[in-house]
Amino acid sequence: MSNKLTFNEVKEKNLGLLVQYVPVVARVHGDSHPEFHKVHKEFNSLVSKISKAGTERPELDDEFAKLREITGNYKIPNDVCETYEAVYKMISELDEAYNA
Repeated sequence: MSNKLTFNEVKEKNLGLLVQYVPVVARVHGDSHPEFHKVHKEFNSLVSKISKAGTERPELDDEFAKLREITGNYKIPNDVCETYEAVYKMISELDEAYNA
Protein backbone atom coordinates (compact mmCIF):
# COMPACT_ATOMS: atom_id res chain seq x y z
CA MET A 1 0.00 0.00 0.00
CA SER A 2 1.29 3.43 -0.93
CA ASN A 3 1.67 6.27 1.56
CA LYS A 4 1.23 8.79 -1.27
CA LEU A 5 -1.79 11.02 -0.96
CA THR A 6 -4.26 11.18 -3.83
CA PHE A 7 -4.83 14.41 -5.72
CA ASN A 8 -8.14 14.92 -3.89
CA GLU A 9 -6.45 14.42 -0.52
CA VAL A 10 -3.66 16.89 -1.35
CA LYS A 11 -6.22 19.30 -2.76
CA GLU A 12 -8.21 19.15 0.49
CA LYS A 13 -5.04 19.59 2.55
CA ASN A 14 -3.46 22.46 0.58
CA LEU A 15 -6.01 24.39 -1.45
CA GLY A 16 -7.54 26.44 1.37
CA LEU A 17 -4.15 27.67 2.55
CA LEU A 18 -2.99 28.34 -1.00
CA VAL A 19 -6.07 30.46 -1.70
CA GLN A 20 -5.10 32.57 1.33
CA TYR A 21 -1.33 32.65 0.76
CA VAL A 22 -0.91 33.16 -3.00
CA PRO A 23 -2.43 36.69 -3.15
CA VAL A 24 -0.43 37.75 -0.08
CA VAL A 25 2.84 36.44 -1.52
CA ALA A 26 2.08 38.19 -4.82
CA ARG A 27 1.52 41.46 -2.99
CA VAL A 28 4.58 41.15 -0.72
CA HIS A 29 7.09 39.66 -3.20
CA GLY A 30 5.68 40.69 -6.58
CA ASP A 31 7.98 43.68 -7.00
CA SER A 32 11.18 41.72 -6.37
CA HIS A 33 9.89 38.49 -7.95
CA PRO A 34 7.66 39.53 -10.87
CA GLU A 35 7.40 35.89 -11.98
CA PHE A 36 5.16 35.32 -8.97
CA HIS A 37 2.44 37.36 -10.67
CA LYS A 38 2.45 34.65 -13.38
CA VAL A 39 2.27 32.00 -10.66
CA HIS A 40 -0.73 33.85 -9.20
CA LYS A 41 -2.45 33.94 -12.60
CA GLU A 42 -1.90 30.22 -13.27
CA PHE A 43 -2.96 29.36 -9.73
CA ASN A 44 -6.21 31.27 -10.22
CA SER A 45 -6.83 29.31 -13.44
CA LEU A 46 -6.13 26.06 -11.60
CA VAL A 47 -8.56 26.94 -8.78
CA SER A 48 -11.23 27.93 -11.29
CA LYS A 49 -10.92 24.61 -13.15
CA ILE A 50 -10.99 22.63 -9.89
CA SER A 51 -14.10 24.51 -8.82
CA LYS A 52 -15.88 23.98 -12.16
CA ALA A 53 -14.99 20.27 -12.22
CA GLY A 54 -16.93 19.58 -9.04
CA THR A 55 -16.44 15.88 -8.27
CA GLU A 56 -14.85 15.16 -11.66
CA ARG A 57 -11.10 15.20 -12.25
CA PRO A 58 -10.15 18.61 -13.71
CA GLU A 59 -7.84 18.93 -16.72
CA LEU A 60 -4.82 20.72 -15.22
CA ASP A 61 -1.90 19.54 -17.37
CA ASP A 62 -1.40 22.97 -18.97
CA GLU A 63 -1.53 24.86 -15.67
CA PHE A 64 0.96 22.56 -13.96
CA ALA A 65 3.29 22.64 -16.99
CA LYS A 66 3.23 26.45 -16.95
CA LEU A 67 3.77 26.55 -13.18
CA ARG A 68 6.78 24.23 -13.48
CA GLU A 69 8.19 26.42 -16.24
CA ILE A 70 7.62 29.72 -14.40
CA THR A 71 9.08 28.42 -11.13
CA GLY A 72 11.95 26.35 -12.52
CA ASN A 73 10.28 23.22 -11.13
CA TYR A 74 9.32 25.00 -7.92
CA LYS A 75 12.84 26.19 -7.10
CA ILE A 76 12.55 28.47 -4.07
CA PRO A 77 14.41 31.79 -4.38
CA ASN A 78 16.96 32.51 -1.63
CA ASP A 79 15.47 35.83 -0.55
CA VAL A 80 11.86 34.91 0.23
CA CYS A 81 9.79 34.30 3.33
CA GLU A 82 8.53 31.00 4.69
CA THR A 83 5.08 31.63 3.22
CA TYR A 84 6.51 31.95 -0.31
CA GLU A 85 8.42 28.71 0.29
CA ALA A 86 5.27 27.01 1.61
CA VAL A 87 3.30 28.08 -1.49
CA TYR A 88 5.84 26.47 -3.84
CA LYS A 89 5.94 23.29 -1.73
CA MET A 90 2.14 23.00 -1.60
CA ILE A 91 1.73 23.62 -5.34
CA SER A 92 4.49 21.11 -5.99
CA GLU A 93 2.65 18.54 -3.85
CA LEU A 94 -0.54 19.20 -5.81
CA ASP A 95 1.34 18.79 -9.09
CA GLU A 96 2.98 15.56 -7.96
CA ALA A 97 -0.30 14.06 -6.74
CA TYR A 98 -2.09 15.13 -9.94
CA ASN A 99 0.54 13.46 -12.11
CA ALA A 100 0.90 10.31 -9.98
